[in-house]
Amino acid sequence: MNMRNAAINLRAHPEQRDLIDEAASILGKNRSDFMLEVACERAQAVLLDQIFFQLDNDKFQQFSALLDAPVNSNSGLERLMSIETPWKEDK
Repeated sequence: MNMRNAAINLRAHPEQRDLIDEAASILGKNRSDFMLEVACERAQAVLLDQIFFQLDNDKFQQFSALLDAPVNSNSGLERLMSIETPWKEDK
């Protein structure tokens, strides 16, 4: 069984606590499980927003063309990729 051992403490107005408790009850969860689940979902959304970007139609077409374009040779990268890594295990 995996025990949670990192405490997160916060204060809320009684109305906020009651609202959270009511929502948790509807989902058959206790307050802590509900709050942790919702907070984690929101945290993931915030992090995903950091890598999401929007482009207008013209910029999207340019972006797509760059992604679909053939790969150019890169001798520096090819040379780097041919070097044995020091952490590679001997077989």
